[in-house]
Amino acid sequence: MQKIFDTLIDSFIADKVGIADGFLTEFLAANLRDNINTLHATNQFAAAGVGNNKVADQNSLIRNDKIYWLDRIHNNIHENLFFDLIDAFVKYLNETCYTGITGYEFHYTLYEKGNFYLKHLDQFKNNSSRKYSMILYLNTDWKDGDGGELCVHHSNHLQLISPNNGKSIFFKSDELHHEVLINHQTRISITGWLKVD
Repeated sequence: MQKIFDTLIDSFIADKVGIADGFLTEFLAANLRDNINTLHATNQFAAAGVGNNKVADQNSLIRNDKIYWLDRIHNNIHENLFFDLIDAFVKYLNETCYTGITGYEFHYTLYEKGNFYLKHLDQFKNNSSRKYSMILYLNTDWKDGDGGELCVHHSNHLQLISPNNGKSIFFKSDELHHEVLINHQTRISITGWLKVD
């Protein structure tokens, strides 16, 4: 895994957006996809809000995706394997880059056909604990024309990243505005933040 961790970190240093394939094994990605499908089929996803618990608003004109928060308390073997992997990445990140990450939070994200999330930052105005954003895509057979790209707003250009299965993204939460463009197929991922509390 160190090689994949290094790819994610090195590409982040080079261009402010780390990108790596293979962060999740095919086995783990497939089982996390199955979890999402089961949760969606049993109506356990909730409409995503804008803001945090202190200042929250569900505004479908800004975003209209659905989420399900991950937690070890669920005692799901595959989600716990995912958390073990994140623990290893955080340990490596702290040891090699001295980031001081002390925690994290992740949720499944589901965009149904026609969903989007307008331009935003990932850090709250009343809480600066989120330091790095991570997205791990779980979309098999994603094709050009399916939409749903992550559009990252750099100071002098836009970067479009397709949500292909196995791709992982890593960037500073308070630095880069980004948006999710309208998708034409159901789009799933794990989205989260590495935090300093």
